[in-house]
Amino acid sequence: MVVSESWTMVRHFEGVPKPEDFKLIEKELPPLKYGEILLESEFWSVDPYMRPYSKRSLKEGDVIMGSQVARVVESKNVDFATGDYYVAQAGWTTYFISDGKDLRALPSEWPESLPRSLALGAVGMPGVTAYIGLQQICNPKAGEVLLVNSAAGAVGTIVGQIAKLKGCKVVGSAGSDEKVTYLKEIGFDEAFNYKTVNSLEEALKRASPEGYDCYFENVGGKFADVALQQMNSFGRIAVCGAISMYNDSVPQMGPYIHPYILFKQLRMEGFLIFHWEDKPLYKEAQKQLLEWILENKVKYHEHITHGFKNMPKGFIGMLNGENIGKAIIKA
Repeated sequence: MVVSESWTMVRHFEGVPKPEDFKLIEKELPPLKYGEILLESEFWSVDPYMRPYSKRSLKEGDVIMGSQVARVVESKNVDFATGDYYVAQAGWTTYFISDGKDLRALPSEWPESLPRSLALGAVGMPGVTAYIGLQQICNPKAGEVLLVNSAAGAVGTIVGQIAKLKGCKVVGSAGSDEKVTYLKEIGFDEAFNYKTVNSLEEALKRASPEGYDCYFENVGGKFADVALQQMNSFGRIAVCGAISMYNDSVPQMGPYIHPYILFKQLRMEGFLIFHWEDKPLYKEAQKQLLEWILENKVKYHEHITHGFKNMPKGFIGMLNGENIGKAIIKA
């Protein structure tokens, strides 16, 4: 008999998620049928997208959505061996049964020297998001200037490093002096703490008096309103997230951005990485990211919260910006 623990949603979030919005339950899993696999989660991912998507995709009482790296502990499916590891989308749960169709194998070149949790971070969805967003939308060229906000997060840290590999000047914005120091350590040309500057407009101008050719947008809100005004003609903006707005009960009202887009002939495009999951570029991105990490051309940082019982704490902390790099929960 296998008993699985799961975190469920007590109520839809109103404003910032709170500990009382979550409930831990236990459930006895049935014996495996032919073609099924039993997996045990070892690492879980907490990501900003869970906040807006929970309202759209979950009912009260549902298991919280999310991905994990899990190990096969029992298999009645000839295509899956006991001990193998996969990335799944089973949500905040310790054990789960799968027919294998929803499992994504770790890249075959995965070395023992790297933690498997990277399949949820720099070599997983966040890293691939950075790779594809830059390549497909920003398309940065050597000598251009790229701006990324939430730059010390799971996506932003990878965005900046890839842009440096492409020969760009990279400017990053983050929410603490510790994060700014880290960005400088991994190669950002300029970085600033948006919480302590007197003027965001002046901070952006000091960091790049020549303006910005590419802008990887993770924050939205007032930051975007100011940054758009400093884009160069024919600039490209990849809209990956809007974390500053996810907890708003009433939508923010900003200035009208159409004149900047029109007269500077900007390209501004939103993208969701889920659209790319079954396309060859996804695996290409994973392979390239893994190579860069092994060659020490791309560095990673993980913010580890220990213990499945601390899942809500890790999720709330990530939304509050407590992490540098990828926020991970470890069993």
